[in-house]
Amino acid sequence: AWRILRPASITDQLYIKASRIRSIEEKGAQKVEEPTENEFIGLVNYSFIALIQLSLTEKDPLELPLEQVSLLYDREAKTTRDLLAAKNHDYGEIWREMRVSSLTDIILMKLLRVKQIEDNKGKTLVSEGLDANYRDIVNYAVFALIKLSD
Repeated sequence: AWRILRPASITDQLYIKASRIRSIEEKGAQKVEEPTENEFIGLVNYSFIALIQLSLTEKDPLELPLEQVSLLYDREAKTTRDLLAAKNHDYGEIWREMRVSSLTDIILMKLLRVKQIEDNKGKTLVSEGLDANYRDIVNYAVFALIKLSD
């Protein structure tokens, strides 16, 4: 079974991962030999967990069977991949010309916005909701992974 985390806990985990990436980028070195690629993968996975969390209601159990979580994960991955394809069509592949550090900046900005929305109990004035921000984090993390593998 899979235990659901509170949304703020997920956001904090995302923030820790993105902050570690930023710290390593700024210092140009690291002492823990875990590649930043793993942190970007973590950003993808935690963002999908957050999206799953958003799709659940208070009527859902606190623990979900692994099979259900797998289906929900695949659904969020497909929705996010479809968004990526649509945005890539509109923007082109301009992200290929961006630095990984710029992608990290955007991810951190998205996370600060998510924290602000959460602290505001989900209310936004002129902004995309939590789901759009999490999907953008996934897509920028995927871009960074592609760039790091080139």
